[in-house]
Amino acid sequence: MQITATQLEQVNKQILALVAAGSFYGKKLEDAGISGVSSQEEFEKLPFSEKNDLREAYPLGLMTAPEEKIVRIHSSSGTTGLPVIIPYTAKDVDDWAIMFKRCYEMAGITNMDRIQVTPGYGLWTAGIGFQNGAEKLGAMVIPMGPGNTDKQLQMMMDMKSTVLCSTSSYALLLAEEIEKRGIQEQIHLKKGVIGSERWGEKMRKRISEELGIELYDIYGLTEIYGPGIGISCKEDTGMHYWDDYIYIEIVDPVTLKPIPDGELGEVVITTLVKEGAPLIRYRTHDLSRIIPGECACGSRFPRLDTIMGRSDDMMKIKGVNVFPSQIEEVLKEFPEVSSEYQIRISHLDGKDTMRLYVETNGSVDFMDLAKRIAGTVKSRIGFTPLVKVVELGLLPRSEKKSKRVIDERYE
Repeated sequence: MQITATQLEQVNKQILALVAAGSFYGKKLEDAGISGVSSQEEFEKLPFSEKNDLREAYPLGLMTAPEEKIVRIHSSSGTTGLPVIIPYTAKDVDDWAIMFKRCYEMAGITNMDRIQVTPGYGLWTAGIGFQNGAEKLGAMVIPMGPGNTDKQLQMMMDMKSTVLCSTSSYALLLAEEIEKRGIQEQIHLKKGVIGSERWGEKMRKRISEELGIELYDIYGLTEIYGPGIGISCKEDTGMHYWDDYIYIEIVDPVTLKPIPDGELGEVVITTLVKEGAPLIRYRTHDLSRIIPGECACGSRFPRLDTIMGRSDDMMKIKGVNVFPSQIEEVLKEFPEVSSEYQIRISHLDGKDTMRLYVETNGSVDFMDLAKRIAGTVKSRIGFTPLVKVVELGLLPRSEKKSKRVIDERYE
């Protein structure tokens, strides 16, 4: 996507605010002698920001607005080191709610819906993001937060919730529980707004069919407001994102050079009007592409394709680069297996080994199925995994995000 004159103007305001505040990123720009940009070429020479930079700014080195304007902080999980602290002004909180309201509207959700929010509250951006957007829309919120599946289902039945907001892992867990308990007739869900992790076609189909709902893929990350910066529409051909709040470019993850619309690369985001902690050219490590052309839904907002994985999700096995999405592509061809899988990589007797666990029902020959899957992975990707077929429901289900890849080489 070409950056517009308006967006360039907004970027320049962000640069001035960052430099004036002397915030972590402001100092980086000042050291590089940058005070503004006047063209696409100049914009593309701006330094990237990375999660590690943001960690180094801990705790409040990213704060760009004066402290009296900061009304809230959110934080990334910090599971792999120091967390990233993102400060928000009242305007940031309101802007985020406006974007989220648009997401609900794009999904055909109205103020007559009852929205059950299952993602976590607190420092995490998810729960409160889903809630603020729903309140801005004027819908009734049922702010459950994660876990306690008995209570979730009880409220879902009693409150006649029509919209489920959750991770795909938890939506699948709820779908399986509803079927197990035989309470489908008492569930009134019509739509699901699903975010926070990449999910394959097979999982999407299972959730949609088992819950009998339309699914919408929502996008966002803590560093850039949170969920709600983009969502899929009725046409289900990518996610519309709000280009009056964010500018998205796709770069080659190796050369870091921008690549044309339609080509797969790493998503890089610039916030255009954020006050608390503006970010310029933030490397998300999410892999996707910008979909060229107009959407049949009629929206003028540009589209980002479904997230295909992460550039840092890449596994190197026996000299071959592999992404979980490639394994999913193979599994899609086997109707006998469920959407759930787990990859375990270990180093045995001087060589790397991948064990691939998949689920199926009891009506197939486990050994034959394992052999066929291993053969397909070998022909497609170039090495033979050890495939272990297990019964349906044996792989762990999660109330948050499923851990699909466990690399035991580094544990």
